[in-house]
Amino acid sequence: MLACRRHGVFYSLMAEEPTITTKPEDLYPDERFKEMVEAGVFYGRKRSKTHPRMKQFILTTRNEIEIVNLAKTVEMLERAGAFLKDTLRGPAAVALFAGTQPPAVEGTRKAAGEFSFPFVVTRWLGGTLTNYRVISKRIEYFKTLRKDFESGALEQKYTKKERLGFERELARFKELLGGLETLNGLPDVLIMIDPTIHTTAIREARRLKIPIVALTNTDSNPDEIDYPVPGNTKARTSINWFLEKIAEAIREGKQAPVDVPEDGAEEVPA
Repeated sequence: MLACRRHGVFYSLMAEEPTITTKPEDLYPDERFKEMVEAGVFYGRKRSKTHPRMKQFILTTRNEIEIVNLAKTVEMLERAGAFLKDTLRGPAAVALFAGTQPPAVEGTRKAAGEFSFPFVVTRWLGGTLTNYRVISKRIEYFKTLRKDFESGALEQKYTKKERLGFERELARFKELLGGLETLNGLPDVLIMIDPTIHTTAIREARRLKIPIVALTNTDSNPDEIDYPVPGNTKARTSINWFLEKIAEAIREGKQAPVDVPEDGAEEVPA
């Protein structure tokens, strides 16, 4: 029933005189659009919250809710996908995922985990990128502390009270740094859900010229994002749809052959 209602809401906007007999597949035969409608990708924010720069991605407004133009979503997703395929080729290329709102946590962890990429799903620590040298030391300390705790090494050196303190410290580090254990340097790209709640991450990435790919709702400024993909950032189904498509692009990039120069070959200067 939910899917039917979504079809009715969106497809009625695409036809000047919709009728009861009009079928969604007749209005939009492309399977990608059907997936997006089912996932609720087309729902934007309230009109009063619309960022002026996002108007180019809005189809219309219904009951004060902006309706995202899914044709633009497909266009921008293909652009972002092509970039990711090219940028994340080879085993050394790394993307950092950020999705800290509750509907994005599970999907973000799953998408990043498939490629053993680092991720942030609690809160962004200031300096994660711009002060990486310090953050990396904390990550290494966290790894060592966890290893000692799991091996029982702490029991031989410290009292019960001291071990309890280490246990609390370990829990705090796990919450803040647990997803960053595979971050062994600055990432090649930052992938996020909803730029409006990741302003610090955006500022750090832009300062270091790290490209950003983001699912961007109608209240965001797309000019701050290198590869914005307009869509609903509040629904778990929409977020998961975006992350699945992003994962597909990364997968294709990782499977593509990497150009390696022949031994002894030297580049001739122009």
